[in-house]
Amino acid sequence: MDYLTIFVVLSFFLTFIYAFIISCRRTSRLPPGPYPYPIIGNLLELGDKPHYSLATLSKCYGPLMSLKLGSVTTMVVSSPHIAKEVFQTYDQSSSSRVIPDAARLVDHHKYSMVWLPAGDQWRRLKRITRESMFTMQRLDASEIVRQEKVQELLEHVSQYCSNKKALNIGAAAFTTTLNILSNAIFSRDLSQHDSVSSQGFKDAVCGLMELSGNPNISDFFPILKPFDLQGFLRRSNVYGKKLLSIFDMIIDERTQERSSSSYDGDHSSKSRDLLDLLLDLSMKDESEISPNDMRHLFLDLFVAGTDTTSTTLEWAMAELIRNPHKMEKARSELTKFMQNNNKNIHEHDISKLPYLQAIIKETLRLHPPAPLLLPHRAMLDLEIQGFIVPKNAQILCNVWAMGRDPSIWSDPETFIPERFLEVKIDYKGQDFMLIPFGAGRRICPALNSAHRMLHIVLGSLIQKFDWKLEGNIRTRDMDMGERFGISLSKKVPLMAIPIKL
Repeated sequence: MDYLTIFVVLSFFLTFIYAFIISCRRTSRLPPGPYPYPIIGNLLELGDKPHYSLATLSKCYGPLMSLKLGSVTTMVVSSPHIAKEVFQTYDQSSSSRVIPDAARLVDHHKYSMVWLPAGDQWRRLKRITRESMFTMQRLDASEIVRQEKVQELLEHVSQYCSNKKALNIGAAAFTTTLNILSNAIFSRDLSQHDSVSSQGFKDAVCGLMELSGNPNISDFFPILKPFDLQGFLRRSNVYGKKLLSIFDMIIDERTQERSSSSYDGDHSSKSRDLLDLLLDLSMKDESEISPNDMRHLFLDLFVAGTDTTSTTLEWAMAELIRNPHKMEKARSELTKFMQNNNKNIHEHDISKLPYLQAIIKETLRLHPPAPLLLPHRAMLDLEIQGFIVPKNAQILCNVWAMGRDPSIWSDPETFIPERFLEVKIDYKGQDFMLIPFGAGRRICPALNSAHRMLHIVLGSLIQKFDWKLEGNIRTRDMDMGERFGISLSKKVPLMAIPIKL
């Protein structure tokens, strides 16, 4: 054997040994976690309620826990101080995404502000969306639309009062939320109360949320993605194409309207909807935002904005009906502040209604709309609390577990809005014990819009009506079971009879 061959073999051998030692050293510094089984890892320990299973495991292994979900290395964060390190100290390095296979519908992940990595394209879409829809000026200008849709909701509920029929509160909240969004984006309603017109839209949105959040073998074993063994991607494509076809039709109609000789393009930008503003940007420079970018942006806004908001409202009403003294306390605050029960709550009133704010915070603590947030991905090795979070590891933040941690909250399983009257804790990304909308650069961009909608809708339903369960069911017997997905919805819809005050 010549010297060159010996040198090559020796170099290869030493490189292998070095890589093995480094790998073992890094693995030995992984956060603690349950021992993984061959091939499947810790998949059997997830169960049908992963947020609950992971919370139980974290009690054994600590607030930063490592799991092997199939072939995917996963870190689970279950405490505010670890969440602060991930989303603040290592914000940039942990801001990439792990994309569920179901989110690849119609190539959505290539254009989506939700799933894109935090690069130039993502920053451009985030800036455009913020400036066109979520600045305080834009939100103030669109308040009248939200008031109109809340009034329509109250008129709808009044019909149920007259007929003494039980209302599906979640469905009514979904229609209201959907029309608030669709008017801000398209200046039109996309549904009517008690109409099948919104059912297809709602089924598509809820279907996408459930598919994206449910365990999918393709996510745990990426080598199996081309086979779509559970059909998640196929079903997601059906839902996605249905929604995109609606958006295409609306974009085409608006484009034709704008090209007509009667179109007045000079009216105030304050009265123009998001579609108008995006079309203006596209006409100036299509590289800024293309028609395809628009349709995928609309998909993000509707999927993220309708189901999560209506689900939170349904949970809030369920908790208040279970706790009638809390409902009465909230109503007394509203009556005292409004002085006249015929007066409607406005958005500038929210800051003067501390108990109503406390109810929203307590609902988001107990029932965060996204119990594990959306999955992050480490872009490089991160050292947290002496442990290594390896590059490309999936990072899940169990905000559901944090909201029920007895070391953070007294009597954590009980609905006690009063706890937020005693401390200044908010959900806008700075108080890490309460981050239902996330934190850091990936915080939900529609947070301020959701904040307004949640308060005025819930406040109006409390102020104008009392509520009793259908069939004289005792409130303590109400089914409070959860259905897991990316959003955490109520397993059994809340049906309640409104009583006009």
